[in-house]
Amino acid sequence: MVQKDILDRLRDIIARTGRDVIDVKNIGEKDTIASLGIDSLSMLDFLYDVQQEFRIEFDPQELVAVKTLGELAAFVEKRIAA
Repeated sequence: MVQKDILDRLRDIIARTGRDVIDVKNIGEKDTIASLGIDSLSMLDFLYDVQQEFRIEFDPQELVAVKTLGELAAFVEKRIAA
């Protein structure tokens, strides 16, 4: 799976979490996760959904350095390949 496909699926997850205030079609790989307006509790739900969507497991602490959606997509891509 390529990073563009992962980004599209991440946008779908964001859309499903009820982030109606954000036009998910315009979310790019350089957009920060913080700019999505996801609070800490919603972030845990989002990360759980990411794990379910891509059938991967990770500790949320592994994402401390991940700031953008593109970085998250790259992280997911590496996990899928592992």
